[in-house]
Amino acid sequence: MAKPKKSQSPAPDPPAAAQLPWRPPAPPLATALLISFAALLVRALVSVGPYSGQGTAPKFGDYEAQRHWMELTLHLPSSDWYRNTSANDLAYWGLDYPPLSAYQSWIHARLINASLPDAVALRSSRGFESHESKLLMRWTVLSSDLMVFFPAALWFVWTYMKDGAGGGRERRDGWMWLLAMVLINPCLVLIDHGHFQYNCISLGLTLGAIAGVLSRNELVAAALFSLAINHKQMSMYFAPAFFGHLLGKCMKRKYPIVEIMKLGFVVLGTFAIVWWPYLQSYEAAIQVISRLAPFERGIYEDYVANFWCSTSVLIKWKRLFAIKPLKLMSLSATIMAFLPSFIQQVKSPSNLGFLYSLLNSSFSFYLFSYQVHEKSILLPLLPASLLALHEPHLYGWFTYYALFSMYPLICRDQLLLQYIAVLGLFFLIYYSPGASYGKEVKISSRTKAVLSLPLLCSILLHIVYLQIEPPKRYPFLFDALIMFICFSQFVILSLYTNYKQWMLDFQPRPVVGRKKDL
Repeated sequence: MAKPKKSQSPAPDPPAAAQLPWRPPAPPLATALLISFAALLVRALVSVGPYSGQGTAPKFGDYEAQRHWMELTLHLPSSDWYRNTSANDLAYWGLDYPPLSAYQSWIHARLINASLPDAVALRSSRGFESHESKLLMRWTVLSSDLMVFFPAALWFVWTYMKDGAGGGRERRDGWMWLLAMVLINPCLVLIDHGHFQYNCISLGLTLGAIAGVLSRNELVAAALFSLAINHKQMSMYFAPAFFGHLLGKCMKRKYPIVEIMKLGFVVLGTFAIVWWPYLQSYEAAIQVISRLAPFERGIYEDYVANFWCSTSVLIKWKRLFAIKPLKLMSLSATIMAFLPSFIQQVKSPSNLGFLYSLLNSSFSFYLFSYQVHEKSILLPLLPASLLALHEPHLYGWFTYYALFSMYPLICRDQLLLQYIAVLGLFFLIYYSPGASYGKEVKISSRTKAVLSLPLLCSILLHIVYLQIEPPKRYPFLFDALIMFICFSQFVILSLYTNYKQWMLDFQPRPVVGRKKDL
């Protein structure tokens, strides 16, 4: 009897990874550990540099915010963490992340207090800076990254190669390149280990949830994604993709209502556990929620490359509209932007479609939602890195402009050397011989010319921003130009990925012996 032919998946442009010059002749486990160690070393080297707000009193920066939250959670009862009291001045870096983030601050505070109590002493430690405290604070980020993001990345790559999105030997051969792309993400490395934040925890939990979905462990995925939301509310950027994909899968099973209820119980149970100290009274819960949605700060901050800030040059949104109509417009625009991607996954859920949906959903929130920071570009960048084998050109292009959009922030933090080094390392791996950046993709000369124009402008702006003083009348002229260039690229990329997701419905599904997507 003739063997059935294996269907060809549309999959990646991927590498002939055997050609990679940095591929050691070692078993997969040893290779994965080697790549992980290299990624950890990059983080450690970046962390030697300065951090946000270093030596800039009176409010300093994100480093001081994180240290201050450790101080508060260590010395105050949980009922006072989100309340304005004599010991907790909310005007000075008040806690504005969900309870899981507060618990993380408490754990880190306990560790630092055991070695350097002065760094987290109540009131007297405000603005505390020393070489030892910097070392301890940096280690809290490194250890968090190592315990949360790294295992999630390894789980995702293993699942993706085993039975994830698409098939083919080329993709299996490209797992090392993919792991390197996910772990050595220049934007995440610079923001967490340079600027100073803990995005690795919420993004790591989200990445674990994605791996759970691909490996058909939906209940584990629901719990992990609920934890991600409870660590940083910006993880909600991915909520439409998770909801649409899981709903679509449940609707195709024998008992859809039962499947939906199981997921609902897991989500509600996880939220109940995390929020338990604040569920004792309505007032306490509302107090926390009010801190998580600071609408009074305005629809955008700084020069973030999203719709509201980019168009504010022509339409003065903050001047023309009050907060309430702005919230409504922002909500409507965000829903309209992610709705096509959401509908596609409800109608035709698939693993590859899920990854595209994560990117499209998070792009929608970044471009149109209320109160977006420039650092929020880390969220759409996560699913983009997971699609690196399928969309190598997109990932390289997006990474460059995502990093460029944060260039003014990097310069303020005096992390220019780290910026150049990490970006150079990223593209060294990205363009390494045999790597999956799609050499065979043909691009017309007209398209190349169009793509080259913003690239040349961005390279020029890198130099101009440092060497030339902007006009006194327009002190933020160069910040605005960077914003316009990056916004234009993000819009193009968003339109492209939405198109690619919908085109999946017109491609044959791979058949490999069992229904993976359901």
